[in-house]
Amino acid sequence: MKILYGVQATGNGHITRARSLAPELKKKGLEVDYLFSGRRKEELFDMEVFGDYRVCKGMTFITADGKVQYLKTFQDASLRQLWKDIRSLDLSQYDLVITDYEPVTAWAAKLQKKPVIGVGHQYAFNFEVPLCSSGVMAEWVMRWFAPAKLSLGVHWHHFNAPILPPIIHTQPNDLEEDSKSVLVYLPFENSRKVMELLKPFKGWKFRLHCKDVSPGEYGNVEVFPFSRDGFQTNLKECQSVLCNAGFELVSEALHLGKRVLVKPLSGQMEQASNAKALDQLSFAWKMNHLNPETIEKWLSEAEVIQVNYPPVAEAIAEWLLAGTLEDAQTLADQLWSQVHSPQRPDLFQESISGTAFA
Repeated sequence: MKILYGVQATGNGHITRARSLAPELKKKGLEVDYLFSGRRKEELFDMEVFGDYRVCKGMTFITADGKVQYLKTFQDASLRQLWKDIRSLDLSQYDLVITDYEPVTAWAAKLQKKPVIGVGHQYAFNFEVPLCSSGVMAEWVMRWFAPAKLSLGVHWHHFNAPILPPIIHTQPNDLEEDSKSVLVYLPFENSRKVMELLKPFKGWKFRLHCKDVSPGEYGNVEVFPFSRDGFQTNLKECQSVLCNAGFELVSEALHLGKRVLVKPLSGQMEQASNAKALDQLSFAWKMNHLNPETIEKWLSEAEVIQVNYPPVAEAIAEWLLAGTLEDAQTLADQLWSQVHSPQRPDLFQESISGTAFA
C-alpha cells in the first residue's frame, strides 16, 4: 500500500502526531510520502523521520496577542496558489491519502475521488464532544478546511463516540523532575508580556520556548529556542506546564503526569473547546486571559493528574495494514480499554457503548 500523508504544519502538534506515526507505518512495511503545508520549509525542524518530504504554501492562520485574526488570515491567504496546489497534486500513484487537517491533500483526494482518512484531533469534532462555538466563520473553517469522509478523531476521552485516545510517544519519564520548574509554551502570545507576567513569581523557574526572544537567562525565566529534543527534556524535568489549549502538548503532559494550566487562543473554536473538555474532565486548570491571580493559585493548589494512554500509533498502523478501514469503533474500544488514570479511575471504566470493559 502506498500512502500520501498530509500534515498541517502551522502548529507543532500536527507534526508531533505525524512524528509518532511515521516509524510505526514504516515498521509495517507501508510506503508513505509526506506533504506539509502552512509553514515555510526553512522554519521546520527535526524532520529527518519524514525522509524526502514536500512542502506547499497551504494556508496559515494569523494570530496577534493570543487571538486568531480571521480577516487578516483571508486577506493574506493566497487562495489562487492554494487552488493551484490542490489541482496540480497528482494522486494517481497512491492507494490512500491520510490528512491531519491538511487542506491540499484533503481537497485533492476529494476532487480525484481517492480514499482519504482524516487522522487528528479536529476530526473528533465530527461527534458530540465538549464544544464552544466561536461564530459561523470558525465553525465553517473547522468543517471544510480539510474534509475527510472517513476519520479517526483523537481526544482525551471517548465521550461515547468512536474516537481514539491521543497519538503520543508513550516513553516513560526517565529524567529527575523539579517541582519548582514550569514549562511555558505560549507561541501565540507576546513573549515579552509573558515574561513580565512571570517575573513576580520568585522561587519558581520558568522555561519558556519561543521564537520572538533570544535564548538566555532573564531572571526567573530561561528562554529556549524551538527544538524537539530540548523541549522534551524540559517537559520531562518540569512538574508543571503553562500552555495554550492545543491538543498534543496537553496530551503528552497528561501522560507524563504533569500539572497543566491552559490559556486557549481567543477566537479559535478548537482551543476553547479543548479548555472546556479539560475543565469538564478535571484534567487541567484554565484561564481565558493571562491572569497572574489564576497562575498564583494554580502554582500553589493544583494537583498532578496522570492519564496512561496506550501506543495508539502502533494500533493505527496495524489497522491500516489490515485494511478494515470502516471498523473504527472496534479499534476505539480496544484502545480505550487500555486507558486508565490513578486520579480519575471512574472515567475509563466503560466502553463507548456504555458497558463495562471486559
